[in-house]
Amino acid sequence: MQTHAFAAFAAGSKLGPHTIERRAIGAHDVGMDILYCGVCHSDIHQVNNDWGGSTFPIVPGHEVLGRVTEIGSHVTKYKIGDIIGVGCFVDSCRTCNPCKEGEENFCEGAVTWTYNTVVPGQSLPTYGGYSKYMVVDEQYALRVDPSMDLSRVAPLLCAGITTYSPLRHWNIGKGSKLAVLGLGGLGHMAVKFGVAFGAEVTVLSSSENKRADALALGAHKFVNYKNADEASTCNNSFDLIIDSVSAPHDLNFFMLMLKRDSTMVLLGLPSVPTEFSHRSVISKRRNLSGSSIGGTKETQEMLDFCAANSIYCDVEVIPLSEINTAYERMNRNDIKYRFVIDLNAE
Repeated sequence: MQTHAFAAFAAGSKLGPHTIERRAIGAHDVGMDILYCGVCHSDIHQVNNDWGGSTFPIVPGHEVLGRVTEIGSHVTKYKIGDIIGVGCFVDSCRTCNPCKEGEENFCEGAVTWTYNTVVPGQSLPTYGGYSKYMVVDEQYALRVDPSMDLSRVAPLLCAGITTYSPLRHWNIGKGSKLAVLGLGGLGHMAVKFGVAFGAEVTVLSSSENKRADALALGAHKFVNYKNADEASTCNNSFDLIIDSVSAPHDLNFFMLMLKRDSTMVLLGLPSVPTEFSHRSVISKRRNLSGSSIGGTKETQEMLDFCAANSIYCDVEVIPLSEINTAYERMNRNDIKYRFVIDLNAE
């Protein structure tokens, strides 16, 4: 069927109205009317073709929340009226070990991303959640508790799981000392999860005006790392550093803040390579690692945890018509901390 969307028609162009075609409902598919879609900074990168490979016209959006309106003949997980979410991917090879273990985000075959993927053998590319309607295989949809504040749930499907997953993987909890580098869409969720898990949370930032915000979110400490005296108190301090910064920065400076045998996890994607000194890891047997979103199993776990503990993203809700203004504001860091599109707003 055809549905209304907003698309970019060339690299760096503004987004405008567009009509797209969704595939027919298959036996294992669910059709959903989209209620809300979060706006991720990676949407801007894709629209600008910063990473290469963008196919135009492109309809962004991989933090999608909607209501089931149609189901295929063999669907067993969902019924009409259910609230579901769709994150960064909508299919994978299904046969490799990561897929079998519910970690499809690390698929060793081919991941089908929620948008900007041309699937072999299919004529239609995938289109994201800046649209009114979507079709997805039930295996790649997530159940959402309808009692939740739905306008604040959508970004959990990217910003939420991207921070939840490494905290769980590295067993952050009571007695852990966690540092969160950068206080934005990802960083503010890392703070919320770290506090909920019982860790002592320190926010590392170069923006003094974020001190009050960090503490209001629940952080126990704030360190302006541009202040040499403050920064020096952090050496050999942390069990884990969540690095959510996507701009170029000196990793070696922050590695020295880790305890022996501790880890810094990279979540951001700077546009240029980062210089790195082996000495910063060798001296204390420190670890430098990375993490990428999460699989369906862990994302469902995260959504259930958020429902049970009333954890949400801090958002500003906008109509789809204001998406270009939202992009401009995001580029100057004028948002706390995520835009969410209300697809039913005018």
